[in-house]
Amino acid sequence: MSRQIFTGNRPLRQMRPLDGWVDLFWILGLLIAALTLYGLHLGGVPLRDWDEGLVAQVAREIPRGQQNWLYPTLHGIPYFNKPPLVHWLVAFAYQIGGVNEWMARFPSALLTAISVPVLYSIGLELFRHRTSAVFSALVYLTLFPVIRQGRLAMLDGTILFLWLVLVWCVLRSRRDLRFALGSGLAFGFLCLTKGIFLGLLFGAIVFFFLLWDTPRLLTSPYLWLGLGLGLIPVGFWYAAQWIHYGHGFIQGNLFNQSFQRVWEPVENHSGPIWYYLLEILKYAWPWLLFWPQGLRLAWQHQNLSWAKLILVWTGIYLVAISVMTTKLPWYILPLYPALALAVGRYLAEVWREGDRDMGLWKLGKVQRGNSDYFVKPTPDQLVPIFILLAIIAGMGYCYFGGMLYFLNLNLIPKRDLQFTFGSLMLTMSFVAVLISQKDRQFLMVLFWGMYLSLLLFFTSNYWVWELNEDFPVKPVAAILQEGTPPGEHIYMDHPVGRPSLNFYSDRHIHSVDQTTLKTKWETVDQPYLLLKEDTFSKFQFNNVKKIDQTPDWVLITKKR
Repeated sequence: MSRQIFTGNRPLRQMRPLDGWVDLFWILGLLIAALTLYGLHLGGVPLRDWDEGLVAQVAREIPRGQQNWLYPTLHGIPYFNKPPLVHWLVAFAYQIGGVNEWMARFPSALLTAISVPVLYSIGLELFRHRTSAVFSALVYLTLFPVIRQGRLAMLDGTILFLWLVLVWCVLRSRRDLRFALGSGLAFGFLCLTKGIFLGLLFGAIVFFFLLWDTPRLLTSPYLWLGLGLGLIPVGFWYAAQWIHYGHGFIQGNLFNQSFQRVWEPVENHSGPIWYYLLEILKYAWPWLLFWPQGLRLAWQHQNLSWAKLILVWTGIYLVAISVMTTKLPWYILPLYPALALAVGRYLAEVWREGDRDMGLWKLGKVQRGNSDYFVKPTPDQLVPIFILLAIIAGMGYCYFGGMLYFLNLNLIPKRDLQFTFGSLMLTMSFVAVLISQKDRQFLMVLFWGMYLSLLLFFTSNYWVWELNEDFPVKPVAAILQEGTPPGEHIYMDHPVGRPSLNFYSDRHIHSVDQTTLKTKWETVDQPYLLLKEDTFSKFQFNNVKKIDQTPDWVLITKKR
């Protein structure tokens, strides 16, 4: 890739009119690449437990009642878990394309894909040259946890989009105060997506960044007017819930589902204070290798706006979620754009050094013209790590290929995963070779290789791997829909609930122990029990009518 594709170091105010078209080209190109990655095979696998099943079911019930759009329900019971913005979007998608997996995931996937060019725009505002903005967007485009979480029917993709819009509006308002209105609206929509607590956390990041970088904006009437406009729908919705439900809503939503998560684990989701560092260590490869240097570069340039934002964003958010008692993997997601910006800025330095200088890098300071440049350690030290990654990918290629067949005759080769690991193996191998040859083109190979590998993985049936942790719900949902009346309560012989089964069957299924099953059989006039085959054979039920069954499950009720 030629250096002429980028703007180099020319400030935005000195760009020619042609540069506006180049930016438009990058925005459209990044959007198409993101839409392809986020949209292919989106509905090819069932919804998972828990959040996907809950979001999909709440959205399905919104059109069923005149007031459900304002007072969402889950199986007819008031739903206090989260505000309804994402559920409204999914319900609207259902009206267009029907109730299915693709439409349940479409709003989140679409907004997360759009957040890629939004991050590019943030990079232009921060770095004032295109190279760093492009590399930041490409890193963000190929971050595995962002793609996977963004494709799921959950709240987190929408949160990423709104948060990045808020950051872009704040940065843009430094040149045009009217954009501060947009930041306030984005803040309001964030509060309508996951609650006031997250809005306060994001608000703290923006406040301390502006206090450090542009304190005059904190007194701008546009900023406070935008905040007031954004809080109008938030205040209206919360007031409506309070008036309608009273203290039960305050306890269920504001306390139990928001502030209580700080000091008490919700549903036993807890972990050590380094929990999220381990999450980054597990899933942020290969960009994790460049993150320490990106943070070091930001620390060295604390007088610049881009460094201030990265340090404030990373520090406040990572500390806040780490000290919270409740730990969930997707809480780390809003940190990844900051990681992408830090890595992109560092990789831009690597790219600008070029083929001629890469072998001369040393830790220290060199003089170029009238400006001082802090030069980082050469990427040569990363060659062994990329070789190790290539070996690990090669082992995965062999395991999911022919070796899997020879190790266990009951398992056929998983070609989708084999091709994915094969692509990763080739990518890491070529990157190691190019770095050892002092060739900056290793960046282009790494970007393209990661994109292709992720595309192969997410077009497979394995990207929602949690589905393999329990029984498939669709066959069971089919017999429930055929054998039970709509809205019926069903009691299932299973230790934990399956919200995805509730969604596919459109029934309220209670997971209970075997003692409760016997009690329901004896006390309920017309009970519907969903039993495992061995449980049905073990217990003696009187007056049994077997409605239907799968190889593992039996649906029974009483004879009339």
